[in-house]
Amino acid sequence: MQSRKLTSAILLPELVFSASRSSGPGGQNVNKVNSRITLRFSIRESNILTEDEKAILLSKLSSRLTDAGELMVHAQDKRSQIQNKEEAMHKLDAILAKAFKKKKPRKATKPSKTAVQKRINSKKRNSEKKQWRQKPD
Repeated sequence: MQSRKLTSAILLPELVFSASRSSGPGGQNVNKVNSRITLRFSIRESNILTEDEKAILLSKLSSRLTDAGELMVHAQDKRSQIQNKEEAMHKLDAILAKAFKKKKPRKATKPSKTAVQKRINSKKRNSEKKQWRQKPD
């Protein structure tokens, strides 16, 4: 179903970046420079995504979306805006990759005959042990 790999580079024209004061590293620099980057991506209003891709993202990322259907990613670990912008784009790439990753189907299994026999023998041993503990009538 998914033929192309979505990355932040493909979505770049629709990404909105804003800067604000960071609480990350930088000493007094933190108090003066807007180094925190907030990346916003509106899934519903995207022209790059297909309807199927939008549906997948809206369902799988529902807990991360705002009421307007925007995905927000914050980055404030680095001292510079440029590094934080790259970090935010890497985070977006990871989110997109995880959202489109196919879930491996679970294969039903049953215990082996040996395992079943071991369990029954163990139960019998426990039963006998408890029988010996009881007072005779």
